[in-house]
Amino acid sequence: MAPNTYTWISAWFIITTPIIIWDAGYCLLRPRSMVGGDLHWLWKPYEIYQNVDFVYGLPSLESGDGFPSAQSALNIIETALNVLYVYLAHVAQWPAASLVGFASATMTLSKTVLYWLQEYYCGGCAVGHNSLQDLVVYWIIPNGCWLVVPSFIIYALGKDIVASINIGTRAAEKSASGKAQ
Repeated sequence: MAPNTYTWISAWFIITTPIIIWDAGYCLLRPRSMVGGDLHWLWKPYEIYQNVDFVYGLPSLESGDGFPSAQSALNIIETALNVLYVYLAHVAQWPAASLVGFASATMTLSKTVLYWLQEYYCGGCAVGHNSLQDLVVYWIIPNGCWLVVPSFIIYALGKDIVASINIGTRAAEKSASGKAQ
């Protein structure tokens, strides 16, 4: 039985793959990727973002904060799972592909919630210096996408996983009741 596939989920995973790899590259190659670095030309938009979110900027780098690199390592695993889901769902048509996509989306959501909670509990230590407009435009909206879309993916794939479990349970119950007679 082939898994249910959703164009929007696969599109999200495919579209976000280069974005996540690009972001991870920026974090893992700092300071070379930052303003003044020899590779900065590849990450020109981060010229703005490193001043909006200090996790990406000099304060984090200078303090030896390991969070950006740790997050980037998880981003690479998450991206591998995204690509694996697309392959398993559309090429291999493996019935358990939904579980891979569910795990990946859960990882994305959890990591993003952790990122937001860090800001909350440290009193906006990395983004609290921004104007409300800059915060909304450069941090809340872009990062909010990583909360909303994975939540919908978890819901859609979770429904499929539960439906499969229910089918399996009913089949096992039917088999057990047939043997009991």
